[in-house]
Amino acid sequence: MSHGRTDTADGDRLSHFLDSPVIGMSPWIAMSVIVGPGRFELAVGIALALAVLLVIIGRVRHPGTSFKILEVADVVFFAVLAVIGIFASPGTHRWLETYAGEVASIALMTIALGSMAFRVPFTLQYARERVPREVWSDPRFLRTNYYITAAWGAAFAVAAIAGAFGDLVLHNPNNAWTGWIIQIAAIIAALQFTEWYPDVVRARSLREKNLPGPPEPPLSSMLIPLAGYLTPVGIAVLVAGAGPVWLGVALIVLGVVLVKSLSRPKEAEVDADVSG
Repeated sequence: MSHGRTDTADGDRLSHFLDSPVIGMSPWIAMSVIVGPGRFELAVGIALALAVLLVIIGRVRHPGTSFKILEVADVVFFAVLAVIGIFASPGTHRWLETYAGEVASIALMTIALGSMAFRVPFTLQYARERVPREVWSDPRFLRTNYYITAAWGAAFAVAAIAGAFGDLVLHNPNNAWTGWIIQIAAIIAALQFTEWYPDVVRARSLREKNLPGPPEPPLSSMLIPLAGYLTPVGIAVLVAGAGPVWLGVALIVLGVVLVKSLSRPKEAEVDADVSG
């Protein structure tokens, strides 16, 4: 019996992930992280394959539904980049290898801001597949999707600025900090906010209505993965020589200490539940 419950739980988690706006942004995340000198074709190929696969999965899981804004943007943008890459001159190709990551980040930021301007934040189409229809017009539900869409727009704005700084100021597209570390940190922050904030809104709504439900998740639960990210960054600094040794060691120690400190409220809550 327990095996059946585990299978169901795993299926629910997979379904939850596939209906998340994060899945629609995976081609953009792949593009912004992978692209660089000598990796343009690889990055575009992976991003386009992911985009097409997501459209197919979406139609199989939700037959008869309309295409999402992000699905269409994914396929069109990366197909156009692929065609341009095939026919581009050597000079244009070099430019794309250097700046395609920033172009992709700016494009997604524009999609996010544009969808909000037209009052259809792109996360809304994903969120509607996860909640009953009567919730769709709830102001809280709509506001939550504005915030989450804005968080992703901000994350890719940070990614674009970091990449541009590495390319235009440092003249080093392969700089670990501007090309990888900062951009991945921004994406982790947006990922965590996407998962954390809806739970906060639901908990507050239930509490206002005096209904039972899980407690509001603390801010620390969103920050723990960001704190934990410091440790692999520190290891990368030591291994790749992306900074002085003391910085790598300091980041590793700081990551461990922050994760332990931020986890204490959760541990105290578990202890209280057990003693109760």
